[in-house]
Amino acid sequence: MVLDLITRSAALIAVLGTAVVYGTDVFCAVVLRPALALVDDNALVAVTGSVHRYGDRRMPVPWVLGFFAAAVSGVSAGVTAHWTRAIAVGAALVLLLVWLVLYTQVSAPINRQLTAAADANQPLPNGRALQAKWDSIIGARAMLQALALAALCVALMI
Repeated sequence: MVLDLITRSAALIAVLGTAVVYGTDVFCAVVLRPALALVDDNALVAVTGSVHRYGDRRMPVPWVLGFFAAAVSGVSAGVTAHWTRAIAVGAALVLLLVWLVLYTQVSAPINRQLTAAADANQPLPNGRALQAKWDSIIGARAMLQALALAALCVALMI
């Protein structure tokens, strides 16, 4: 009984943490990306650099919270032999790890370049190209978060 409560509580916390990141990625894909396409290159660098300055500091908190809560939920489900729930949470963890690879290997390096240029108030000749590369994976990032969130919700419903 106690382990089931831990499993479900951790899954709920995982849903909430993951939902924050999912919502942010969807906002970027649906609103920010087309809006930035309409501004000049200097404004693009200034805005995206400023957005990433705050995002890269603050967004790891809900991601880490969601990931570790999912891990606790998955382990707890496994210990109690709730295999369907453990598999659902395990799938969410894999999806979140794939998201992390995309973020660390593609998005984060671009974020650092844009932030450095914005902080220095310097133009970035390849700013538009960097943003295009960043934009090219935001849909995949949002989809990975959506699928992870769905898997965590399934774990809560079982």
